[in-house]
Amino acid sequence: MSETFESPLPPAVDELWERRAELSPDDSDARGVVVGAVDMLDTGKARVAFVDAPSGEVIVDERAKRAILLSFRVLGMVRSQVGDFHHNDRIPLKTSLEGVRVVPGAIARWGSYLAPGVVLMPSYTNIGAYVDSGTMVDTWATVGSCAQIGRNVHLSGGVGIGGVLEPPNAVPVIIGDEALIGSRSMIVEGARVGTGAVVGAGTILSASMPVIDVETGEEISRGQVPDWCVAVGGTRDKKFPGGSFGLPCVLVLKRLEAGKRHDKAELNDVLRQHGVNA
Repeated sequence: MSETFESPLPPAVDELWERRAELSPDDSDARGVVVGAVDMLDTGKARVAFVDAPSGEVIVDERAKRAILLSFRVLGMVRSQVGDFHHNDRIPLKTSLEGVRVVPGAIARWGSYLAPGVVLMPSYTNIGAYVDSGTMVDTWATVGSCAQIGRNVHLSGGVGIGGVLEPPNAVPVIIGDEALIGSRSMIVEGARVGTGAVVGAGTILSASMPVIDVETGEEISRGQVPDWCVAVGGTRDKKFPGGSFGLPCVLVLKRLEAGKRHDKAELNDVLRQHGVNA
């Protein structure tokens, strides 16, 4: 945790964490502390992680992740029913949905934050996730535990945003404002997609995945798509004792004008020029 960052959650969460092996749903005092902490995540008064603007580094609130993990110890299994659907779980469904459009079939767990203006098509948003205003989580997309999704993002159909809870200081997936994540893409293991970036359909990005500029052939980063660019999944050749094989990577095809809204026709042309399906 950053030396200058102070969690808005109560220090009592850390005290409970130290004796977590002793806790159970019978401990009402501990449950009250944990529920209060997760309620703060649920309403956006706290969040698991954020990008520090001056440094560009991701700051993780370890106390927030500890509160989530503790909730599985201090909350008992409860049966519930929504229409014809029956549930049996420790974590209830989210109920604070002011200003959020929730299409039938969408599921969001308590402890996730959905800002006003978010649209949930039939999809799944896990505990600890933060989804900012104007973002659409499209059909069959998944926002994993503690993932941080920016403003005006489009997570296209079937997108998988990976979750992370343990270890507590592990960095979650970060998707920047104005990003567009193409259908069936997987962004996992603490990878980052920059502001305004467009990720082509079917792309897989993990924290260790090389991101390569096709114009120079240089590796830009590992697991981080830059701001305002078009990126797609690709392969690069590597020699092994048994022969040469193609290993997965992500290719940056084009740099976009910063701040300019995405023109879908123009993006499709970029992808076609490189032999990539739109």
